[in-house]
Amino acid sequence: MANLVLLSLIFVTFGAGQGFSVRDAPEVNDRPIIGVLAQAAYGAKAKFGKTYIPASYIKYLESAGARVVPIRVDLSTAEYTKLFNSLNGVLYPGGAVDMFTSGYAKSAKIFYDLALKAFDQGDYFPVWGTCMGFEELTALTSGRDVLANCKGTENRSYKLNFTPDYMSSRMYGKVPVDILTDLATLPLTSNFHQYCLTPQNVTNNAKLKNFYKILSTNTDDNGLEFVSSMEAVKYPVYGVQWHPEKNNFEFGSFLNITHSDAATRVSQAMANFFISEARKSTHRFPTPAEEVDALIYNYPPVYTGNISINDQTYFFD
Repeated sequence: MANLVLLSLIFVTFGAGQGFSVRDAPEVNDRPIIGVLAQAAYGAKAKFGKTYIPASYIKYLESAGARVVPIRVDLSTAEYTKLFNSLNGVLYPGGAVDMFTSGYAKSAKIFYDLALKAFDQGDYFPVWGTCMGFEELTALTSGRDVLANCKGTENRSYKLNFTPDYMSSRMYGKVPVDILTDLATLPLTSNFHQYCLTPQNVTNNAKLKNFYKILSTNTDDNGLEFVSSMEAVKYPVYGVQWHPEKNNFEFGSFLNITHSDAATRVSQAMANFFISEARKSTHRFPTPAEEVDALIYNYPPVYTGNISINDQTYFFD
């Protein structure tokens, strides 16, 4: 009771005098729903379905308080637009498909374009790219392939080499200091990629240079420096070359993934950040029934740890 009285006094003394009202506070969506792009299945995975999403991305997003909707690769532009207006953010996962011609790339471009247009109109919709999703963002922004070949960056964990911009960034700016210290001093970021974006390629491409801030880098076995974290200067667009979801949800014995307390806290911090961004979106499904029908809950995950680096996977036909 005493706390309520104190809060009331603070409001009367300071809030009222400054014209504050509850209505001035931005609306917060505590039931965010994130779309995750599917991609074409290949190799041993193809027998389970035409497209797939690793379950670790789903668990990662759910761990921060979100629900997930799979985004198919064969929808019409009208269907993607309707989904965009129903979701609160989109995640481009890692994988191995073409950055320009695949169904993954085509759907990624639609959501990217819609997100930027919406932001310019006052409608917040965050976009996140992980690994191949990070690489897809470079293609969407620059309109071309700007990646270099990397050596020794598959199944490798690194510490992050932060740039000065990380301290003022949205991505890392509110991460607790002890987690940032761990990121800078311990190999906690899981990498599984053959291609890299070099800082030089960002500098040499006006579209990339003007659009993104580089937040961290790493170095491959040949001494090639590559960008490992970035965010857009103006828009809520974020990319990491590493896999924050794997620390908590991938346990293959052949994987060099750290599952320490520090590593799991890093994973959770990244998930928390992205979902905090999604809470700023007020998009809604037209009806509760359409929302329920779209959710990932309608699909069973399949154990795939014996045929891939993903312990569980969702498949779609």
